[in-house]
Amino acid sequence: MANDIMTTLRQALGKLSSQRQRLDQQISAIEGALGALGRGSQGGGARRGRRTMSPAARRAVGRRMKAYSAKRKAETARGKGKASK
Repeated sequence: MANDIMTTLRQALGKLSSQRQRLDQQISAIEGALGALGRGSQGGGARRGRRTMSPAARRAVGRRMKAYSAKRKAETARGKGKASK
């Protein structure tokens, strides 16, 4: 009786193992198809590099930052003068 159970369990395990292998192959095929389809629409491919800034654009950003910093410095200086009185 114990031998019958062991034999039955081994046969069931063999069938399940073969089904697992078949399912793994199918899952891999579906994942590959989804990956190929997803790259075009969702951007799953290689990342893009940074955009380069032209020298004129870099100068414009520098001027804006310089004006921003000067404005903040002036506001901070005014605030300190009032606070110390």
